Amino acid sequence: QIDDGSALFGEGLGLDSLDALQLAIALEEEFEVSIPEGEDAKPIFASVNAIAQHITQQRP
Repeated sequence: QIDDGSALFGEGLGLDSLDALQLAIALEEEFEVSIPEGEDAKPIFASVNAIAQHITQQRP
């Protein structure tokens, strides 16, 4: 089970940059949102909660 506040990278779930790219593409396609590239994306992928907040802010 993944805790909503758990870190997705590093010592959290241990995702890497390829995982981030795949996740960004999936989120953009599924939710019709824009995910920035590079360092600007780091805060968005901090946790499941951060992703959900970004999607909520991007959608009308």
